[in-house]
Amino acid sequence: MRAVVLESYGGPEVLAIRDVPDPVAGPEEVLVDVVATAVNRADLLQRMGLYPGPPMLHEIPGLEFAGRVAAVGERVDAAIVGSEVMGIVGGGGYAERVVVPERQLMGVPPVVGLPDAGAVPEVFITAYDALVLQGGLTAGGWALVHAGASGVGTAAIQLVHAVGARVAVTCSAGKVDACQALGADVVVDYDAEDFVGAALAATGGVGVDVVLDVIGGEYVARNLAATRVGGRIVQVGVMGGGRADVPAGELLRKRITWIGTVLRARPVEEKIAVSRRCAHDLLPLFGSGALRPVIDRRYRLDQVAEAQEYVASNANVGKVLLEV
Repeated sequence: MRAVVLESYGGPEVLAIRDVPDPVAGPEEVLVDVVATAVNRADLLQRMGLYPGPPMLHEIPGLEFAGRVAAVGERVDAAIVGSEVMGIVGGGGYAERVVVPERQLMGVPPVVGLPDAGAVPEVFITAYDALVLQGGLTAGGWALVHAGASGVGTAAIQLVHAVGARVAVTCSAGKVDACQALGADVVVDYDAEDFVGAALAATGGVGVDVVLDVIGGEYVARNLAATRVGGRIVQVGVMGGGRADVPAGELLRKRITWIGTVLRARPVEEKIAVSRRCAHDLLPLFGSGALRPVIDRRYRLDQVAEAQEYVASNANVGKVLLEV
C-alpha cells in the first residue's frame, strides 16, 4: 500500500510517499481501505519530532480515517465487510489501509458520506469529550472555546448548541464572520478585544461554565478570570506555549477544576469507550442536520506537504482533508 512515511524529522520535505506492507488485522481488529483522512496540528508536531507516534514498522502520521471495511479478524463478524466506517487511531491514518479495533469503529452517517467523514472523528470526539464528558456542559450553560475557526472549534460551536448551551469563541479578525455563520453567540477578535471581558459581559458577570482551550501560555490566567465559581477548564493543546504563570489563588478561590487531556495517549479501552459514547450520542445529530463537518480544503495524499503547510499558515476554517 501507499503511505506517508516519516524517515526523518523536520519540515514538510520529510514527508515521503512510500510503498509499505499492508497492516494485518488481529483477532478483534478490522482492516479498512481508507478513503480520506485529515491533517491535524498533532501531525505537524509529529513531523517535527515533537510528538512521536506509536511503535510501528514505519512511522506513518494520521490520527483519523474514513473508509470501507476490507477484512476482519477471526473474532469479528464478517458481515461488516464493505461497511462505511470512520474513527480515531494513534497513527497510521495517512495510508491506503489502516487496522483498528472493531469496537472502536463508528458508522458513517449516510448524510455525511465518504470522503467527508474523514473530517469528523478527531475533532468531534475531542470537542464532545472535552466540553460534555469531561467539562460537564449542559443545557443553559456557557462555554468559551478558543480557536473557534479551527477544526475542533467549528465542531465545538455546533456541539454546544446541540446540547442547548451557548458559546463564546475567540478567533482572528479574518475568521469572525465564519464563526458567526456557524452560530457562535459571541465572537471575540483576539487581537482587538479582551475575551475575559466579553465572557463576563455575556454571562452577567458570573463567568462561563466550561473553557475549551488549545492555546495555553498566557491564556491560562485569563481563562481562570473568565470561568465561574466551580467551573471547569479543559486543556487540549498548548499552541501558545507549554508554560504559564498561574494565579493559584484564583484557582482555589473559585474552586475551578483544570483538566488536561489528549486522545492519542489513552489506552485502547478508553479510546473504544469514548468512540462508542460519541457514536451513540452524536451520529444521530448528523442525520438531523444539527452537526456537519466543516471542510476548508481538500488535497490528494501526494499533496500532503502542501496540505500541512496550509494548516501551519493558520488560514483554514475547519478541516483540511487528504483524499486517499
